Amino acid sequence: MSGGQIQDEDISASSQWSESTAARYGRLDFEEGDGAWCPEITVEPDSLKEFLQIDLRSLHFITLVGTQGRHAGGIGNEFAQMYKIKYSRDGSRWISWRNRQGKQVIEGNRNAYDIVLKDLEPPIIARFVRFMPVTDHSMNVCMRVELYGCEWLDGLVSYNVPAGEQMTISGHPVYLNDSVYDGAVIHRCVMTEGLGQLTDGVCGLDDFTDSHVYNVWEGYDYVGWNNESFPSGYVEIMFEFDRTRNFTTMKVHCNNMFSKHVKVFRQVVCYFRSESDWEATPLSFSPVVDEKNPSARFVTVNLANHMASAIKCQFYFADAWMLFSEITFQSDKYVIFVSITIYQLTAVCRLYSVLLYKVFLPVPSPEDDPTHKVDDSNTRILIGCLVAIIFILVAIIVIILWRQVWQKMLEKVSSSKIYSLKYQPVALCIAIDFPPGGASTSTAASKSTTTTVVQDGVPHYAEADIVNLQGVTGSNTYAIPALTMDLLSGKDVAVEEFPRKLLTFKEKLGEGQFGEVHLCEAEGMQEFMNKEFLFDYPEGQPVLVAVKMLRSDANKNARNDFLKEIKIMSRLKDPNIIRLLAVCIYSDPLCMITEYMENGDLNQFLSRHEPEGQLALLSNAPTVSFNNLCYMATQIASGMKYLSSLNFVHRDLATRNCLVGKNYTIKIADFGMSRNLYSGDYYRIQGRAVLPIRWMSWESILLGKFTTASDVWAFGVTLWEILTFCKEQPYSQLTDEQVIENTGEFFRDQKRQIYLPQPVLCPDSLYKIMLSCWKRNTKERPSFQEIHRALLDRQP
Repeated sequence: MSGGQIQDEDISASSQWSESTAARYGRLDFEEGDGAWCPEITVEPDSLKEFLQIDLRSLHFITLVGTQGRHAGGIGNEFAQMYKIKYSRDGSRWISWRNRQGKQVIEGNRNAYDIVLKDLEPPIIARFVRFMPVTDHSMNVCMRVELYGCEWLDGLVSYNVPAGEQMTISGHPVYLNDSVYDGAVIHRCVMTEGLGQLTDGVCGLDDFTDSHVYNVWEGYDYVGWNNESFPSGYVEIMFEFDRTRNFTTMKVHCNNMFSKHVKVFRQVVCYFRSESDWEATPLSFSPVVDEKNPSARFVTVNLANHMASAIKCQFYFADAWMLFSEITFQSDKYVIFVSITIYQLTAVCRLYSVLLYKVFLPVPSPEDDPTHKVDDSNTRILIGCLVAIIFILVAIIVIILWRQVWQKMLEKVSSSKIYSLKYQPVALCIAIDFPPGGASTSTAASKSTTTTVVQDGVPHYAEADIVNLQGVTGSNTYAIPALTMDLLSGKDVAVEEFPRKLLTFKEKLGEGQFGEVHLCEAEGMQEFMNKEFLFDYPEGQPVLVAVKMLRSDANKNARNDFLKEIKIMSRLKDPNIIRLLAVCIYSDPLCMITEYMENGDLNQFLSRHEPEGQLALLSNAPTVSFNNLCYMATQIASGMKYLSSLNFVHRDLATRNCLVGKNYTIKIADFGMSRNLYSGDYYRIQGRAVLPIRWMSWESILLGKFTTASDVWAFGVTLWEILTFCKEQPYSQLTDEQVIENTGEFFRDQKRQIYLPQPVLCPDSLYKIMLSCWKRNTKERPSFQEIHRALLDRQP
């Protein structure tokens, strides 16, 4: 609203007192017109006739709202002490928002001046939003409002699901119903045409009976069903989308507390509807059975680029109960991918068999027709071509079948080779079947890491103390040798204190264990900058910044780490590293203000774009050229070259942690882990998302070793993401457990490890760089200097 993205014509109201108090003047912190929107008549108790309505033009995920009254320079004193929110996804069916305790009324303003922000828990997914003032007595009200959130890219508009049920544990009820579902409930057993807890962005804990976060009942985070209520043996959920989309994966967050007879689903069968009819052939997927690790987890289902506007999934029980807390989809609404299935290959083979049969039909012999002259040279060529094609098709079918058999073998050995998972401050330690003569131990303390490796060929970890700064977002962003940190942080902080009142909140980017990251606008930031820093903002224009804020209840260690991080960040000066601009440390909450790039993170940026080509032209989709992809990758390599020169280990390099500015400028950051959007990229242990295993080297996962060489491995995965336009997660065909098992194959080095495939856009020279980053021996991997030089040589 206040930023001007929402146009005047998209703001309407039930009535207005005068032209100067029309709906368009209801923007937060604006003083145009008469200072706010004011309805025509006095608002009466229990009357919900008056409202201010915003049309967002498309579905948005809204997490926060703000309100303000009218003071008009001291002339007015009208405000809404309370209000309700109604929202709609289609403009016809309106839904009353209620919090997790079922309360609809939101506390508003106590004066006409202050801005009051309220978190929407649960968030809402809507195109239309109405603010409706509520009073307990007749009074005049005026309102200015603001919405905070982002566009809803999943495209999911509703899901139909059986109502959740009640479990009894030791005589106590555990309610597993979808309490915030905003659709209709038919006969108390079927929920339809709505969204709820399966799309609220909150993943349940390992122990589903623990729901203390929201001060609600046990089992709140999950929707669950008992197999006795479903004679068919499955729960059917249907998902409706805003348009036909190309689906790559579905992620289902499941509980696996088998001690309470709860397990991940045994099988899922999905049907797809593209127009009006359902496809006859469904897609089936069976996850790896895990009866050793009770942790909740995301199960990734490969949807094989099916085109659909609706998906109907049948989830089969593996035990007495099945509990879900979140279901998300990854899709693309522009490009149509063509996939060749075994069934299609078989059909082609049958076609060629028929043709071949016709070619081999007997031809009249000279004895039958004396005038006939035989010239079978063309026939022989045709037969040879057809036979060659058939052999090629058979080879392709054999390869596909072999891959399926190999996948089954992985699932079988996974449970026998991974014995236990333990979380420590530095590493995920796995007891695994090592070859004779090979052993590994990993110990981690809060300030140091020592790894002893007996097997030949595995390099020893650096004999130096490592300082791991616990960032406010919950991630150990940089692992820094203690000596290096002492040299860097020995001086005073080279950044200035910034006035908090000049920061304007835009949206919450993410949160972690000790703090939050906010997107803000900063007034007058140019005056606080060092002279050598080039700022691409006109004088007097607000600057877009990211503000890391330490929570007031953070412990002493977190506070000390926050101040150390400020000292370290103040010394980082590279054009491809996010820069610390200013701080707010004279009072609580402590804040550090860093750059933020206008195009957001690289993962989201690329997923909204397409490669140049005919398909992009036909769909009118925004494109990124191959040269610009290489240019962005080169900048990431340059930034990592700078960090490695200081012996900094990033430990979470990925496209989600790279920000995009004008002209494809890239800067490396560390916000990705704090965002719910990327929670599926981190392996969950004991209810926490902690390790980005799909980007981690084998030695980081198995041995707890984080070095520049492990960052090089992550760069190879990041380069793969870039060249696939972030359309799918790395190793999307593997579960988290299979990814970990694959690292064991790298350790054993018996040529059975699985590599990420060569992207369609990727030339052989770039894929060789990726493969070199994934060398088993860390000494054989290239340095960032070498990678940067190789990528520079590719620049036009």
